[in-house]
Amino acid sequence: MSNRILKVKLDGLDLTHVKSRIKEFLKEDRLHQITPVNPEFIMAAQRDEDLLDIANRSDITVADGVGLKIAAKFLGIDIGDRVTGVDLTWELARIAVENSVPMYFLGAAEGVAERAAQKLKAEQPDLKIAGTYSGTPEETGLVERINESGAGILLVAYGVPKQEKFISTNSANLKVKIAMCVGGTFDFIAGIVPRAPKWMRLAGLEWLYRLMKQPHRINRIITATVRFPLTVLTDRIMKRREILPAGEGLEE
Repeated sequence: MSNRILKVKLDGLDLTHVKSRIKEFLKEDRLHQITPVNPEFIMAAQRDEDLLDIANRSDITVADGVGLKIAAKFLGIDIGDRVTGVDLTWELARIAVENSVPMYFLGAAEGVAERAAQKLKAEQPDLKIAGTYSGTPEETGLVERINESGAGILLVAYGVPKQEKFISTNSANLKVKIAMCVGGTFDFIAGIVPRAPKWMRLAGLEWLYRLMKQPHRINRIITATVRFPLTVLTDRIMKRREILPAGEGLEE
């Protein structure tokens, strides 16, 4: 069952059900879009109606960010497990091996997709790499390059909202079964950007680790840790005012 945070659909699925649906997608003859959603994504979707529409039409949207779990608890809704793009990429690689499905790695800086692919293959020697390529979303012939590779699973790392719009715009022509937006996942898997220690991830302190390692991300971190919760709170207050009878306060 799906719920919404600031109009963005989040499927209330645990990781087991996400993997089960992915396996079903591989049996169907059409593209299925998977969209990991974090607080920055949701804030971007407030300004970009096309991005909002893409998220809400995606076959699966998963909560990639502890801030979403906190917001969901505050709102009293179920958005399923927290499933990061990095963790889901590893799971996709395992599923790809089990089903003999080649994967294509698209986007990120030059050479990063290839390094990420090789890191996955080191853990999954039977993984079939259909191709790796940086490129740009606007590049002529990009869809043909992917189709000719024989890939069944496509990972796109162009950042929000370019990666989501690339998949959505080309969904009718791409021959892959699954396309997932992965943001900075290739950088993490390739070791370009270190991932927060597990205890910090479990404690919801990844933002602090990123701030220490990448201080230039401060505006993005403020969006996720300050602007997002304030927007959720404001939206909750405004909605309660709309449904309360005239003259009643906001007390419980």
